[in-house]
Amino acid sequence: MIRISELREREVINVNDGRRLGTIRDLELDLEKGRVKAIIVPLSGRIWGKLARAREQVIPWEKIVKIGIDTILVDHPPDPAPGIMPE
Repeated sequence: MIRISELREREVINVNDGRRLGTIRDLELDLEKGRVKAIIVPLSGRIWGKLARAREQVIPWEKIVKIGIDTILVDHPPDPAPGIMPE
């Protein structure tokens, strides 16, 4: 068994490009079924060297490949153009 507080301490890594996505900020729950639907990881981007507004990336629970001692591996599509935020 694992606690949410323990999950929040682990680094989320994308297996597609090896990029660190950050740590879990929140979970999306399905209360009717009693299941975790997704993890929410905060991201921030840079545009022309300036820090852009923070954004969140929702990763469906089915995309989690492995939960390890220090990391959580996810199969998530890479950003199409790093550093440029979609509108």
